[in-house]
Amino acid sequence: MTVNNNLKLCVINGYPKPNRDVLGQAGMKQAHEMYVDFFNEYTPNAKIDTLYIADLDTVLPSGAQLDSYDAYIWTGSNLTIYHADDARVTRQIEFCRAIYGAGKPQFGSCWGVQMAAMAAGGTVEKNPKGREWMFARDIHLTDAGKAHPLYKGKPAQFNGFIMHLDIVTKIPAGGTLLASNAHSLVQSLEVKHDKGTFWATQYHPEYNLYEMARLLIARKQPLTDEGFFKATDEVETLSANLIELYKNPESKQLRELLKIGDDILGKPIRQQELRNWVDYLVLPSLQL
Repeated sequence: MTVNNNLKLCVINGYPKPNRDVLGQAGMKQAHEMYVDFFNEYTPNAKIDTLYIADLDTVLPSGAQLDSYDAYIWTGSNLTIYHADDARVTRQIEFCRAIYGAGKPQFGSCWGVQMAAMAAGGTVEKNPKGREWMFARDIHLTDAGKAHPLYKGKPAQFNGFIMHLDIVTKIPAGGTLLASNAHSLVQSLEVKHDKGTFWATQYHPEYNLYEMARLLIARKQPLTDEGFFKATDEVETLSANLIELYKNPESKQLRELLKIGDDILGKPIRQQELRNWVDYLVLPSLQL
């Protein structure tokens, strides 16, 4: 199934250029490209623009140009959202507030859920439990999440791709907790603020095994320094196993070794939130 509407979408890449270069050198796609891949498949008639918002010379849409997009999507970022003296961060929060004010639907993962909360008056802090990486295990829907259209057709418990140090610690007024796990209380939110609605996840429904494998390579030194591995070559071995399973998803041996099921391997489960956002938030908003 595809959506044939001529949507105009803006994907907001939250990474500064030096860090985009790091990801590229590790052999992974840029954060916005994973979203573009999804929309090219599910909404093939959509016009998709990319906004490199952390580059201070990037001119941000305003007025009629801001309003010309049907919806906005936020990628992850390696910035820290509570660094109030960093213009690369503050301009993003201000722009998110402008989108809320324009009443346009938003979606985001990782940095996106932190942005959804922060721009609406919530708070974000470093997770005292440390980094959550590779997989967010045993994400479970709250009662509100079970009834929410973001999770229509999604299992009540699942795993998801993840890599983050910070968490939402205060849900803003107008926010609803939709999913959680033992490591991070806020795994997803709906935030209604000003005129707009933002659906967001801490985990990454846009990722796949290959891209996570390459992200591990990009982060192999911090992962080792933080004690998850004894040496960086262990990260490389894990990355290689993920790529092998990506190529051979029916391998029972690798599935068992990595503790990976269809919620990670299969687009029908993994990407359900993205399809639901289009179907139940973006398309209805066009009728308003």
